[in-house]
Amino acid sequence: MFDPVSVRQQIDALSTADIANAAMRGEVVRILRETQKTGRAAIAESFAKAPFAARPLTRSYTYLTDGLVKTAMYVASEILHPLSTPTQGERIAVLAVGGYGRGEMAPSSDVDLLFLTPYKITAWAESVIESMLYILWDLRLKVGHSSRTIKDCIRLGTEDFTIRTAMLEQRFIAGYSPLAEELDQTLKTDLFHGTEREFIEAKLQERDQRHRKQGQRYMVEPNVKEGKGGLRDLQSLFWIAKYVHQVQDVAELVPLGLFTNEEFDTFAQAENFLWAVRSHLHLATKRATEQLTFDMQVEVAARMGYQDRAGRRGVEVFMQKYFREATRVGELTRILLTKLEASHMKSAPLLERIFRRRPRIKPGYKVVHGRLDVADPESFLADKVNMLRLFEEGLRTGMLIHPDAMRLVTANLALIDDDMRNNKEARRIFLDLMLKHGNPERALRRMNELGVLSAFVPEFEPIVAMMQFNMYHSYTVDEHTIQCITTLAQIERGELTEELPLASGILKEGVNRKVLYAALLLHDIGKGRPEDHSILGAKITRKVAPRLGLTKSEAETAEWLVRYHLLMSDMAQKRDISDPRTVRGFAKAVQTVKRLDLLTVLTVCDIRGVGPDTWNNWKATLLRALHSETKRALETGMEDLNRENRGTEAKKALRKALPEWSKTQLKQETSRHYAPYWQGLHVSAHVDFAEMLQELEANGDPGEILIRLHPDEDRDATSAFFAMGDHPGIFARVAGALALVGANVVDARSYTTKDGYVTDAFWIQDADGRPFEASRLPRLTQMITKTLNGEVVARDAFKSRDKIKKRERAFNVPTHITFDNDGSEIYTIIEVDTRDRPGLLHDLARALAATNVYIANAVIATYGEQVVDTFYVKDMFGLKYYSESKQRTLETKLRAAITEGAKRANT
Repeated sequence: MFDPVSVRQQIDALSTADIANAAMRGEVVRILRETQKTGRAAIAESFAKAPFAARPLTRSYTYLTDGLVKTAMYVASEILHPLSTPTQGERIAVLAVGGYGRGEMAPSSDVDLLFLTPYKITAWAESVIESMLYILWDLRLKVGHSSRTIKDCIRLGTEDFTIRTAMLEQRFIAGYSPLAEELDQTLKTDLFHGTEREFIEAKLQERDQRHRKQGQRYMVEPNVKEGKGGLRDLQSLFWIAKYVHQVQDVAELVPLGLFTNEEFDTFAQAENFLWAVRSHLHLATKRATEQLTFDMQVEVAARMGYQDRAGRRGVEVFMQKYFREATRVGELTRILLTKLEASHMKSAPLLERIFRRRPRIKPGYKVVHGRLDVADPESFLADKVNMLRLFEEGLRTGMLIHPDAMRLVTANLALIDDDMRNNKEARRIFLDLMLKHGNPERALRRMNELGVLSAFVPEFEPIVAMMQFNMYHSYTVDEHTIQCITTLAQIERGELTEELPLASGILKEGVNRKVLYAALLLHDIGKGRPEDHSILGAKITRKVAPRLGLTKSEAETAEWLVRYHLLMSDMAQKRDISDPRTVRGFAKAVQTVKRLDLLTVLTVCDIRGVGPDTWNNWKATLLRALHSETKRALETGMEDLNRENRGTEAKKALRKALPEWSKTQLKQETSRHYAPYWQGLHVSAHVDFAEMLQELEANGDPGEILIRLHPDEDRDATSAFFAMGDHPGIFARVAGALALVGANVVDARSYTTKDGYVTDAFWIQDADGRPFEASRLPRLTQMITKTLNGEVVARDAFKSRDKIKKRERAFNVPTHITFDNDGSEIYTIIEVDTRDRPGLLHDLARALAATNVYIANAVIATYGEQVVDTFYVKDMFGLKYYSESKQRTLETKLRAAITEGAKRANT
């Protein structure tokens, strides 16, 4: 990898020739570059054969870099700037600091160097350092460097904890070694000694800031170095341990009693895995990439040999391993820091100790540094149910659990057996943890991290740290489940009344909380298997719910909720709620108002638990409308849902909204539209279209297009209304025009009038899923008009704009197309489930228009990179598409449009 003897011989051979310094340096760089190239290739090749062998890799890169730095120092000090009799001040020591000093280097790590001199830097030392740096820079190394005296190091280390940490890991490489030894000793006596507590506090503060910046441990594109549970957390542990106990290796923490042998093994395993991931990232991108983005997850998983299994992609198996290791890092951090905190904790002021109210704790527990601990481990373990009582006591007192108690639980998970799972008291405690104390998420998250949750409910184990490889879900499956339960608890505490009035109202009126919490805990428990997770989850619930203490009827309701937990979301987001048959079909499936209420709350919690930005007013409006219509149908009968009733009410509302219109004008307006128009739009839209159609008639220009854009804050969208003379393909042209201005269509309706006009209503959002700012609407209107007038050809313009980002190309989204003739009375429903991209709706609508399909409306539901475009259509004679051959022809055309568009988006 690096043969120092051979390299020295080649360089010495050069030094005998009479060549100028610049040329000499160039030749040295040539020799070293060849050695560097060979060495890096050998390391990468070995790593490819053993993709988990991170320690040999990090040590090899360090060894190779040491060789390059030592050679550069030799050339600079002995050949380019030789000194026959150096004075005391003309000494220099080269030290590695930071990660390089620790001897841990990833393929693209920085080379951090400290040039140490006894006194103020001399001209000779300056020349040596400069020549060295030029050699290293020419080798394309990323060198971070500083030139200091020992006094400088102590002064700067006192002021700055980052510098202090870097010097904690200083390692002598070349030059005058007595100087390096003097620094090492001075640092220990003058800087480190007696400042342990302030160093610990500084590192903890740094860690908290880092975590706030990087987000939670379960964020699906984690930063391997800086993220929660990442390498920096492990390094912080080592820094603190080294600073306080002067250890050189984490293994030394075992005899000190800070780690058990098992915990050290866990540390070593997590460290090795994270270093392997980071190194593959660097090698794959050829730079210091630390973020495990979606495209890199696929690449790294393949490099590490993860393969697809039944129901799961290799990348998902890899990421589950990643998140489990990150969780273990969190546990280790807690254990070590609490141990150190105990020995270096600042005692509370006397008055505070006297007057602070200590919580009353039950027998068998004690309070250590404000945390709940077990008084006597032996008697605690004598009763298995204590494994759950500990968490109950934590919630009851509001205290955090002491890491020693956590260690005790983790080491004895085998006590949680079938006998305990069926214990009546254990069931009661488990349900109470969710139902009684008001913050179930705290207990569940800690139980999950310690393995208690999956020991008590073994069916939960497969979804622990399970990642779903898509852009829709922000969390792993277990964390998503806990986020859902968090939302439910927040609603119950009255914290989301304004944001979620419907769910808050339902809970206020009273529902079976036991069923709701159990269903939320189990709703995604079937994920990661080849079967439909709702069906499998329902089967698992049938077995688990009685074991959790639910009665027969409660277990049946929980099973139904798990089986149909996506039904309401799908109906609201993928179907036209204004179509009576949608509501009728949903009401038949739900059967009772009690079930409807439970499913509504579960759906709200499920959507909000997907990620921080998933819930919005658009979804809230859809769910409220579906709940209200279904409740009405269940309470007053299905016949209330017919089109005539709705049409009469809508016309009445329009007459009321246009008091200045004459009877003749109103009669003309109310008689020109077909029945679907009256039930599909709100009265405010009816008013807009009435005024636009009146204006079109008054102007008498057959080619005129009228556009009105309004912010619709109730729905978190912008409404875009179009009125014009009817002609084929207009829906596709409007969809194309909207896509070109960067608008995402969330809902679209198209209605022809009996007198030859078309009224199109679209609801659009910007790239962030929000309504467009009012100040942008005039410009948007202008750009849309240009496209509709043919000044911009949508298909040509999409060539440069309809692109899929590199990090998003890793997702496989198969296309599914279904035809449904039962979901609507007068339309065939075509559902296209495929990969999302800006020009998709335009491409699909264009393909349908080319085969003379009339699109009445389109409902668009987006799930990250996946989209479901649902079209309500008729043929040119106003009939449904019953014939299988016609359906096949349409499907072929739609698939061709998707394939053609996908090629354009990926080039």
